[in-house]
Amino acid sequence: MAEDPLERIAREEQENKNKSLKTVTYALAAVAAALAILLGFVYFQKSSLVRDLNVEKQDLTEQIESLQADYDSLSSDYDAINSQLDSSREEVAQLVERIKSTDATNRSKMRQYEKELGTLRSIMRNYITQIDSLNTLNHKLTADAAAARREAAESKRQNEELTQQVENLSGQVAAGSVIKARGVNINAYNSSDKVTDRSSRTVRLLTNLSLVENDLAPKGPVVVYIRVKDPDGILLINSSSSSFSFGGEALQASASRRVDYEGKEVEMSIYLNDIPEYTKGVYTVEAYTEQSFLGKAELLLR
Repeated sequence: MAEDPLERIAREEQENKNKSLKTVTYALAAVAAALAILLGFVYFQKSSLVRDLNVEKQDLTEQIESLQADYDSLSSDYDAINSQLDSSREEVAQLVERIKSTDATNRSKMRQYEKELGTLRSIMRNYITQIDSLNTLNHKLTADAAAARREAAESKRQNEELTQQVENLSGQVAAGSVIKARGVNINAYNSSDKVTDRSSRTVRLLTNLSLVENDLAPKGPVVVYIRVKDPDGILLINSSSSSFSFGGEALQASASRRVDYEGKEVEMSIYLNDIPEYTKGVYTVEAYTEQSFLGKAELLLR
């Protein structure tokens, strides 16, 4: 039986509609699949970027914490630098806190923190340079001061040696300028002006000596004093006895005599008269000027 043309047309139209619907469905499915793939790619990319940013943040955090440790270990002996270091340490500590509280995806903040890190590193290098320079200068000044002290000590030592040499030379000159004597002796005389060794016959004692030649000694009048002691050590004096100063001490003289000394040898004698009595024993005589001890001698009277 032949198909009705109208039904055939209607059937063909229906079939065409079904084909178009399938085509649209396939197209939509393809678009949906493409969108899913694209969304998956975007998600993957975003996740990868976030991981990279977190890694960068962690690295930056570690760098800042390392710088913080470097600042904590840095010290100096200078108050001004220590004060500046304290301020910089506080800045580093604040930077550590800020980066820890900032999301890794905040790129502008991360770049800002990187710049601050670079600035703080530069400041630290400047501190190290200053401290090294000051330490070098301090060591130089310390060495210079030590050298100056050594030079001063050496100069002081040399001055002391020179002073001692001058004193020694002055002492030698002073010692060399002192009038000295030789040949000091003492004899007893009787009433006939004869030498005797009898105490009962002795009426006076005579001391002889010679002032030796000395060109360094002062020229002019010189008084020579004698101190005569009896066997009991008692100083013999009479009404004409005098006193003199020797070594800062006042001494009594048995007798004295003034002579003119011109640097040449001078022989002289000094009498001791008017002693009431002489006893047996050893008599001693000591001769002086006010500047020096000239010598001593002994006399035995029987």
